Amino acid sequence: MLNKIIVAVAAWCVLAGVAQANDDPYLWLEDVHGEKALSWVREQNARSQALIEGSPGFAPLRDKIHAALSSRDRIPTVQKRGAWLYNFWQDATNVRGIWRRTALAEYRKREPRWETILDLDQLAKEEKENWVWRGLNCRYPEYSQCLLSLSRGGADAVVIREWDLTTRSFVKNGFQLKEAKGSAAWIDADSLFVQTDFGPGSQTRSGYARIVKVWTRGTPVEQARTLFEGRVEDISVNAYQVQQKGYATRQFLRVGTTFFTGENYLVEGSKLTKLDVPADAAFSYWQGRITVRLKSAWTAGGKVFQQGSLLVMPFDRFLRGERDFAVLFEGGERKSLAGTAATKDYFLVNELDNVKNRLFEWKLTEGIWRKREVKTPGLGTLSIAALDADEGDEYFLTMTDFLTPSTLYLAKASSDQREVVKTLPAFFDATPYKVEQFEAVSKDGERIPYFVVMRKDAKFDGRNPTLLYGYGGFEIAQLPAYSPAVGLGWLGQGGVYVVANIRGGGEFGPRWHQAGLKAHRQRVFDDFIAVGEDLVQRRISSPRHLAIAGGSNGGLLVGAVMVQRPDLFRAVVCSVPLLDMRRYHKLLAGASWVAEYGNPDDPGEWDFISKYSPYQNVKSGIKMPKVLFVTSTRDDRVHPGHARKMMARMKEQGHDVLYYENIEGGHSAAANLAQTAYRNALQYTFLINELR
Repeated sequence: MLNKIIVAVAAWCVLAGVAQANDDPYLWLEDVHGEKALSWVREQNARSQALIEGSPGFAPLRDKIHAALSSRDRIPTVQKRGAWLYNFWQDATNVRGIWRRTALAEYRKREPRWETILDLDQLAKEEKENWVWRGLNCRYPEYSQCLLSLSRGGADAVVIREWDLTTRSFVKNGFQLKEAKGSAAWIDADSLFVQTDFGPGSQTRSGYARIVKVWTRGTPVEQARTLFEGRVEDISVNAYQVQQKGYATRQFLRVGTTFFTGENYLVEGSKLTKLDVPADAAFSYWQGRITVRLKSAWTAGGKVFQQGSLLVMPFDRFLRGERDFAVLFEGGERKSLAGTAATKDYFLVNELDNVKNRLFEWKLTEGIWRKREVKTPGLGTLSIAALDADEGDEYFLTMTDFLTPSTLYLAKASSDQREVVKTLPAFFDATPYKVEQFEAVSKDGERIPYFVVMRKDAKFDGRNPTLLYGYGGFEIAQLPAYSPAVGLGWLGQGGVYVVANIRGGGEFGPRWHQAGLKAHRQRVFDDFIAVGEDLVQRRISSPRHLAIAGGSNGGLLVGAVMVQRPDLFRAVVCSVPLLDMRRYHKLLAGASWVAEYGNPDDPGEWDFISKYSPYQNVKSGIKMPKVLFVTSTRDDRVHPGHARKMMARMKEQGHDVLYYENIEGGHSAAANLAQTAYRNALQYTFLINELR
């Protein structure tokens, strides 16, 4: 009887899903490259672009933003490999970009001399491919062999090709993988760990590799030795090697069982040993030690380690079953771990305390970890990266905030002395502005912090054009950062800019994120609404002059909020969004996010998802804010069908909606700096036209 009930329920769920799909009159818009769908896209683009580009301020704003984004005075981010510092660079001349290098002594100069290794514009022209740079993996410690990842049009799927740094050319008959959402990692000069599309059945439901193989040079990849096979229900699998000077080389494999949980294995030849760490913890190996970042409390070795903590101990002792971890960070009610970096003798911990950074360094002395707070140069957002952990204790420290151009310092652990290496020029005059931090109270009483950037002489009369930005998902914190596009495109046009630190993000660690998961998703929307209401209550703005913007998960945020509170906002920019939450898990990488949102095929979970899913809840006969949807045909992460279908439905219902879909660009909806400038100008021109 029980089996019959299970079969009947399963059949009902399948039929319900089929019925739902058949009831969707805009399902045809999910055909990404279908001519009918693309014809519809071109029609919507033409209408929206004509309206917005016709504004007198559009072209000058686009050009100003492009000039800032492509300025040669930007800070080139570098990574040290051997004796050289490498950088990937784009500007007005190098549209697709160049991969280049310089020496540290040169890099310290105002205008260093760079040596070009690869010109992507030239390569794209020669090969007649729309190549977009997606990074590289060079073999330690010589770094002469590299695996380059190249994307067509900015998609997540990449082609991987072997590059010889000595000859500065692709290796003839070298390692090469066809386009897929996959990766490869060096084992030695002639072998790789490979996780890619090996043919039918080799990928997970999320579209990522589920099989790891060991591939030897000179053999077909199809004949590579299988190391591990995950399940189709898993998210992905990934094998990699960690090498550090003076320490044992280790190989590991991770199986992503959900977006936030996984299994970690030590790889020794064909032997895999599962590591005893919590499924939701972040594990890493560093200088012969294991570090574990906890997402939930963990009892180990007779001791309870708190949620959000960062633990460390020697790896060999961990393998023997010992659990006497040292605690390098312990989470708190309003604290979280923002980042870490390891130098030769120090471990740096970057903390967030009420969305403000503090930096600490730890050193193991006579078996005891000792802590020192680093005196940082200001109150802005800090990020850290070791220069060369094999050779010394120097590290790069970057500081930024909403109004101060980013500054890059070269620092050394054990000292508060540091050298200014690069400073971003001021792309807009920040003198008239100030930054304040306020708190709103959400529906359930939780205090929600948010930042406001506005003119010092701003009048609290409810008439300021105000843009409220949020994300609220995947434990990603929204921190102050200097943005030429915001300064030129919004502040410079008289706007107030607001960033909300709502639940679902990582501002206060795992508990802040977990408070917005699955059945608790409405809290995220309530938080964002509470910030909007607080802006109105403080008379910073009013519904007539208040807009919201978000992308990806943030696109879902603003999509849900505009449907729930259309009276609170005048305009919405909804970028690369999830909107049809009935089908999101069936589209591209959507299945990987079930741990965040829930499974719509489960009636119990669809019950709470259905209450906020924008596509299912938007209605006619209600005055909605004016919306601009922005997406990309080449986005192979969040399906453009979400934005397409929402646009079509709202247009049919008689709402005032605009739409722009970049034919290339991937999940960022822009494949180069010119496209980024265009997208920003389009969005800010739309907003200022609506809010004034």
